[in-house]
Amino acid sequence: MCGKCQSSTATRIAYALIFLVNSILSWIMLTPWAIKKIEHLTLDTLPISCFGEQCWGFVSVHRINFALGVFHMILAVLLFGVRNTRSGRASIQNGYWGPKIMGWLALIVITFLIPERFFIVWGNYFALIGAMLFLLLGLVLLVDLAHSWAETCLANIMENDSRIWRGILIGSTLGMYVASLILTIVMYVFFANHGCSMNQAAITINLLLLLIVSFLSVHPTIQEFNPTAGLAQSAMVAIYCTYLTMSAVSMEPDDKQCNPLLRARGTRTASIVLGAVITLLTIAYTTTRAATQSPALGRSSSPSNGGYSALSDSNEHGLIDQEPTRAQMRQEALRSAVESGALPASALDEDSDDESDGRTGDDEKGGTQYSYTFFHIIFVLATAWTATLLTMSIEPGKGDEEGFTPVGRTYAASWVKIVSAWACYAIYVWTLVAPWLFPDRFDY
Repeated sequence: MCGKCQSSTATRIAYALIFLVNSILSWIMLTPWAIKKIEHLTLDTLPISCFGEQCWGFVSVHRINFALGVFHMILAVLLFGVRNTRSGRASIQNGYWGPKIMGWLALIVITFLIPERFFIVWGNYFALIGAMLFLLLGLVLLVDLAHSWAETCLANIMENDSRIWRGILIGSTLGMYVASLILTIVMYVFFANHGCSMNQAAITINLLLLLIVSFLSVHPTIQEFNPTAGLAQSAMVAIYCTYLTMSAVSMEPDDKQCNPLLRARGTRTASIVLGAVITLLTIAYTTTRAATQSPALGRSSSPSNGGYSALSDSNEHGLIDQEPTRAQMRQEALRSAVESGALPASALDEDSDDESDGRTGDDEKGGTQYSYTFFHIIFVLATAWTATLLTMSIEPGKGDEEGFTPVGRTYAASWVKIVSAWACYAIYVWTLVAPWLFPDRFDY
């Protein structure tokens, strides 16, 4: 896919692309055309059914995502304990793309040999649990992103007295609040008509929670114990939760005449395709970001050495049996400088990067940028969420005769998004009040 991806960023992009292709393939499998093709290619020896009824891809979606989940679980086990790219197993993560892609495709083929009953149980129970865990993790990361963004802006403002960063902070905060207000008005106008009590309640509760978290973020008591809190974080949480609410009401069925988007039949196929692609891209991005948020295995948390492990004394010998080379002398001089504090520990890695060892662009010699095992476990959970989202609207015996199947167009999917927005508000409120409730655990 990208040769030997030695950069940690290139590696993450490669895995995200595999996930995206897998998700799009799963979505295509929901069409009757794809199901008929599979049955034709297998000479009608593999009918796609659920307990004897046509299910239009339910089992196929779970087969494909199960295959990718097994693929990432195998990698998670193989890469457990890898601390840096000097480890022989690190090349499994960053290289061998040809064999890995072949293995992924082989797993997809193998899953079609597993009986349907297994995937009925898997999809209704195990995949659902994994999907819930993935959603919860995504909400936590969103709140973390909100705090990180505000703290980054404040740090640049305080250190450099930057007018640019001050403008970015104020402008982004106002922009997100204005966007939240506009989305709320749009929802009230188009999705909260008479008889649409579910939409009215969801929109109103979101607006009230938006106002509550904004008030809490600037409350004097909260500011005293959590001085980094502010409207910038609240604005990001507000726009995200308002977007979730908007997505929920715009993707629900139109049986109560509460979703005018579904009555615009002229652009139905285009809107379904665009919505599905955006949804899958969002999941791929969320997964990649979530997978890299844990501390890297083997990376020291000590601030004194910038996260680098202690220097090894393995090169110290009682006897010198040969004259040191120029490179060894340079390495020893750097080691002495690092031990004395004149240079950071990363200087040793920079020096080794200069050597012609065939691994240019490697940013993980001193320690991995993220936990490889945790990275792949997150992808396992993401496959569960993707399969659950794609199959929420499927009932045995029914299919979408018009071609592409909408992603998440059910009341269940709408409620998942609405409750996720409420949970996001709750997590954010907890980050605001926790320093006040437990001041000894926080250092501001």
